Amino acid sequence: MAKQSKDSRCSFCNSPKQDTLMLIEGMDAYICDKCVTQANVLLAQELGNKKSKAFDESFRLLKPAEIKAHIDQYVIGQDDAKKVLSVAVYNHYKRLSQKIDKDEVEIEKSNIMLVGETGTGKTLLAKTIAKILHVPFCIVDATVLTEAGYVGEDVESILTRLLQAADYDVAAAERGIVYIDEVDKVARKSDNPSITRDVSGEGVQQALLKILEGTIVNVPPQGGRKHPDQKMIPVNTNNILFICGGAFDGIERKIANRLRTQAVGYKVKKDEADLDLKNLYKYITPQDLKSFGLIPELIGRVPVLTHLNPLDIDALRNILTAPKNSLMKQYTKLFEYEDVNLVFEEEVLDFIVNKAMEYKLGARGLRSICEAIMLDAMYDTPSDEGVKELHITLDYAIEKFEKADFKKLKAA
Repeated sequence: MAKQSKDSRCSFCNSPKQDTLMLIEGMDAYICDKCVTQANVLLAQELGNKKSKAFDESFRLLKPAEIKAHIDQYVIGQDDAKKVLSVAVYNHYKRLSQKIDKDEVEIEKSNIMLVGETGTGKTLLAKTIAKILHVPFCIVDATVLTEAGYVGEDVESILTRLLQAADYDVAAAERGIVYIDEVDKVARKSDNPSITRDVSGEGVQQALLKILEGTIVNVPPQGGRKHPDQKMIPVNTNNILFICGGAFDGIERKIANRLRTQAVGYKVKKDEADLDLKNLYKYITPQDLKSFGLIPELIGRVPVLTHLNPLDIDALRNILTAPKNSLMKQYTKLFEYEDVNLVFEEEVLDFIVNKAMEYKLGARGLRSICEAIMLDAMYDTPSDEGVKELHITLDYAIEKFEKADFKKLKAA
């Protein structure tokens, strides 16, 4: 190994020792810190290109019917939303493999807006599609976003989460899916443009415009204001699919006004007798989103609009038992780890579904009710090695449910 002296120089850039932070010794050679950094950048670019090429060779895009068939294994009902999502995702990833010639038509990206009551499966749909396609996926809560310079998270933090999901592989992140949850919470307070600054509503919508449409964004890898001196990572959002979801609570009144009817009570016209007043979401249009408080520029950048139907008793009953990762299968698996065979009586399942309908919490309410019923059993069973089989009866379920005092949560 060579010995360093005052005259030692980098074998790559010929910089003298005094002009470097560190000169690393090798076998009859030296390398300075600057050359190490440059080599690291070149290596990362080469590895990124190889990963991208490997992705192109291994990625097999499923047809819309195949995508829907996969989603059906995890999500109950919502056939209209599944079809819309399957087609939009298929067209989006088909355009990624498109080779653009001079005279060829360039296909534009179609971001998606999911509208539906809480607990109907908006987030689950987005998660399931990302799992099927094996692409980086992240969920971002829109309620924490603010305009740049204000307390809260910048819009660029959306892409920071996607980079983290892709292990900071920029090429993979640029093909990913971002689900922006609670997008209805950034609606402006009235249908008219704000006179005063609306930093967490209209301001966030305006900041989202360029990212949704497609541009190169300088993304702080560890978040914006906490590390202002960090090196930015450029990310091209042109091929990132954005799925926006929200409950849009109260939008039924906007839809009812447009249809000249009422959400509750009698309709105005006889020719509107075929309207489904229990599910006005199915009649939603971009005009209703504008009335709710989304700016027209944002609505135009999310052209695919679909709704999720409220869950009825049959749908909730199927959610309990039918999907691959249904609640009953999850609890059965938990008790299998303790070598205990768990059995639910049919009356118990009906009781859980009826209570979920009563409290109007959607599919999430099923888990809350199940947790209340199963808490004592999950607490005692691991300590009692003599138990090999556990039957959950209706009387047991009612007793544990009443003990949890769910009446406090009952919807008005």
